[in-house]
Amino acid sequence: MIKLPQPQTDGTMSLENAISQRRSHRIFSSKPLSLAAAGQLLWAGQGITGKRGRRTAPSAGALYPLELYLVAGLVDSLDSGIYHYLPDGHSLKQISKGDFRQKLAGAALQQTSVADCAAIVVLSGVKERTSKKYGRRAVQYIMIEAGHTGQNISLQAETLDLGTVVIGAFDDEKLKKLIQMPPEEQPISLMPVGYVR
Repeated sequence: MIKLPQPQTDGTMSLENAISQRRSHRIFSSKPLSLAAAGQLLWAGQGITGKRGRRTAPSAGALYPLELYLVAGLVDSLDSGIYHYLPDGHSLKQISKGDFRQKLAGAALQQTSVADCAAIVVLSGVKERTSKKYGRRAVQYIMIEAGHTGQNISLQAETLDLGTVVIGAFDDEKLKKLIQMPPEEQPISLMPVGYVR
């Protein structure tokens, strides 16, 4: 387990400013992210903010079907590899060692932003967590939650002077195998992140 730095809950950029500056970025420099910035992005997506495990993004029935992974290539104080984000404890669990950005780009139809960024946040969902209460509506609810999570990460990136983009074009099975997702998880999106060139 790798404990992440404590997330910040205030900053110098207003929410309105972050919203006005939010853009999709696909061209990144080779400057590494700090471990604190990587942790802040993950916390913004699915971090715990309240009693009974309430999180930064809303969830139907507070069932939290989303999982986040960090594919680290250039993150200070963190070996290149694939990590699973654990909101309870704000920490990372290493899944694989090595730089997987190029392989992940291959699974994402050769999109260069995935290969050239500092790190990629991967969002996945576990349908059964939501369907046990909401039945056939589960898929819609999970996609809504993924939208909230992606926007949180995008706005947090703006406040950290970082860029990102939401990518939905990839080979599901190649991505699942690369990340080593459990069978019940379904990949939803990729968010390459880094300093904009």
